[in-house]
Amino acid sequence: MTAREKVSHVDTAWLRMDRPENLMQIIGVMIFLGRIDSERLKRTIVHRLLCYRRFRQIATVDADGVWWVDDPDFDIDSHLRHSLLPAPGGKLELQKFVAEMASTPLNPARPRWEFNLVEIADGNSALVVRIHHAIADGIALIGVTNALTDAQIDAPEESERSTATGASADRPGTAGDASDRGEFFWELVLEPLSEVTASVLSVGCKLWGQYLALRKESAPIGDLARIGGAVAREIGKLALMPADSPTRFKGKPGTVKRVAWSEPISLAEIKATGKALGCSVNDTLLAAAAGALRGYLMAKGDVVNGAEIRVMVPVNLRAPNDSGDLGNRFGLVALELPVGIENPLARLYATRARMAALKSSYQALLTYALLGAAGMAPGFVEEQLLRLLAGKTTAVMTNVPGSQQLRYLAGQSIDQQMVWVPQAGDIGMGVSILSYNQRVQLGVITDKGMVDDPQNIVDRFADEFEKLLWLVLLQPGDRLADPDAVAEDLARSPPTSRPS
Repeated sequence: MTAREKVSHVDTAWLRMDRPENLMQIIGVMIFLGRIDSERLKRTIVHRLLCYRRFRQIATVDADGVWWVDDPDFDIDSHLRHSLLPAPGGKLELQKFVAEMASTPLNPARPRWEFNLVEIADGNSALVVRIHHAIADGIALIGVTNALTDAQIDAPEESERSTATGASADRPGTAGDASDRGEFFWELVLEPLSEVTASVLSVGCKLWGQYLALRKESAPIGDLARIGGAVAREIGKLALMPADSPTRFKGKPGTVKRVAWSEPISLAEIKATGKALGCSVNDTLLAAAAGALRGYLMAKGDVVNGAEIRVMVPVNLRAPNDSGDLGNRFGLVALELPVGIENPLARLYATRARMAALKSSYQALLTYALLGAAGMAPGFVEEQLLRLLAGKTTAVMTNVPGSQQLRYLAGQSIDQQMVWVPQAGDIGMGVSILSYNQRVQLGVITDKGMVDDPQNIVDRFADEFEKLLWLVLLQPGDRLADPDAVAEDLARSPPTSRPS
């Protein structure tokens, strides 16, 4: 008999969210310096990815629920593709290829993931990765990526780490302990847990009890009627949240997407700038992203003064002993990006204040509980939840901490990395900030009918950061304390290039 295991309620919710307009796929892109050996890549994936049992399983539905079932006909070649970009085969063609993949559903009759090795005309290669959100969240998949890659170019092909720790194809959802992925990574990723939700975890509230119950497949919360009542009450709370500003970023999405990413900028410069301004790296990056969105709307002739764009931000809810697990262990918090504020310094400080307010928020736990309950409830309940969130939200935004050292896959160095999580319901934009190898990039995925030219958003990201850098380098410290004075200086002498 084929082994099977129950799909968690939260993962079931992600399975049921698939829509032709918004597929529940996490999209990743790696760009290599040089050509990657396709056969060595295949061997690496076999040795290091397939020890996670979930990548050999199909999600099936029967009268007893939703189950992970081993694929009896699993064939690695069905999940590895090799593509050549059309002429001229550069960045633009790669972005179009990624957008097409984002709109292409994964085969539900097979394990829902695919790696596509793409040859670029400049002699380099790219790897476009698609993994269904039901398999794992973005935080877990960054750990998977780290397990696939090496810190040295001459590392052995087969993962000796997995062999040494006894990773087994019969261990569902694991590939050895956290040290397999680098403890530095998990310390970095788990930091938001203590920062954002520490106060919530300490109070032992009813919602936390529901969260723990959802985590235990053998401990159901209660019958459907009680779950339905809980969902209705929590949806009622969310319903009090006002809609954000109407912009061209909102609407009814279609099936054609657009993808763009910025050139890398220095993480060291971002850290130094944020420190000088009394803000975190996260505050600085979010404020720069808000400025890029504002600049794009203004260039289109839209009214932006006073506008607010609400983005849903994933918050990691993993405990240290969850570091080897796949699945979804995150909640969502709603952040209003102050795109209506013209002054870049005032915009930064407004972002900092809003992020500080979220640190004691119950939203992450609440939305995790809602997702789990929606996975247990009839489909129409989940539809109502999606409509509610999409109506009040413009985008999904992630800030992913990747490895801060150069990594190698199948003996080839990874020059750039990007990742996008899916947009649920009618949300038409995903914004991703990813740090890797001491550099940061902004990536945007949009619906063609809303934003046909997202490159014009990401190209403004570095400019917005440079405004803050310019303030630090050229303004007296007491001048920075007065945003209105800074605005006057910017109006008289706006920065057109990076200060030297």
